[in-house]
Amino acid sequence: MEYRVQARRIDAHGSLAVAKEAEVTLDTDLAGRRDAMNPVELLLSALAACMLKGIERVTPMLHFQIDGAEVRLEAVRQDAPPMLQLIRYEIVVDSAETDQRLDLLHRNVLKYGTISNTLSAAVPLEGTLRRASARD
Repeated sequence: MEYRVQARRIDAHGSLAVAKEAEVTLDTDLAGRRDAMNPVELLLSALAACMLKGIERVTPMLHFQIDGAEVRLEAVRQDAPPMLQLIRYEIVVDSAETDQRLDLLHRNVLKYGTISNTLSAAVPLEGTLRRASARD
């Protein structure tokens, strides 16, 4: 498979990425902007989308019942040279499945994720998959 994205500078405050019929405003302003994601946030969003898509792919194969899923991510960045040192994640699944089945889901989401496999080769990924509680 091959993927294509085209991005172009709009002005000193932002850019636009286009893929298929989708558009994403990019925060490329040196001062930052609140209404668009910066490059690290886009990378984390890609990882979140990968994990959520993995859940959608794996749950029918495992006959796994879920009522919802959420991914929470954070990255630790160093300044010199600028790079990510660590990505932490928490996958929260609303499900009555057993702990063993939740562990199976977690392993499969990581094993078959294109973005998670690519990123884990470059930066440590640390995280958990847990059952949603009343506080979520």
